Amino acid sequence: MTTAEDRSPVVAGLLLAAGGGRRLGGRPKALLAHRGRPLVEHAVGVLRGAGCEVVHVVLGASAEVVRERAELPGCVLVDNPEWAEGMGSSLRAGLASLAADPRGVDAALVLLVDQPGIGVEAVARVRAAYGSRDALAAASYDGVRGHPVLFGAGHWAGIAETAVGDRGARDYLAAHRDAITPVDCSDVAEPYDIDTEADLSRLE
Repeated sequence: MTTAEDRSPVVAGLLLAAGGGRRLGGRPKALLAHRGRPLVEHAVGVLRGAGCEVVHVVLGASAEVVRERAELPGCVLVDNPEWAEGMGSSLRAGLASLAADPRGVDAALVLLVDQPGIGVEAVARVRAAYGSRDALAAASYDGVRGHPVLFGAGHWAGIAETAVGDRGARDYLAAHRDAITPVDCSDVAEPYDIDTEADLSRLE
């Protein structure tokens, strides 16, 4: 029997792609066009390019339409019927899905679908910060913590307990600030969000 110590650690990509784009006229962010394809496909490609062979994608708004239009082969698609409650519900759903993955996931590398300025190099840097199932790491932009973030499996239960509303893991990370490994990504990525009509100009 293979144990966690006998194999390479599994750092899985966890893409939060459930948002309804309320300030974008109700257009699901996952389906916004970027480089000719849905944004969700771009983000999955970033995670895979950074070395995440296991990728779970949390869907919410218009989940069935996303499944129909986006090509996400090999991904585990997780439906979050409570997506309107905020990012916290999607994070809980994603971590629960990862915990049940038979491949034995050791850490979650969390990326948001609406941050296309964060590419493979930044994600790979944060992924490389994995050291154990107790790891906590986050990208840093000019000293400000951002995404992606890496949660070793030892933290999942605590994160799930505190992930409510739109705060995601913010409260948990604040309480464990000294344990977080900051990974400077200022030179390779821009952590802007696609939230409003004006932001759409950032898509290609």
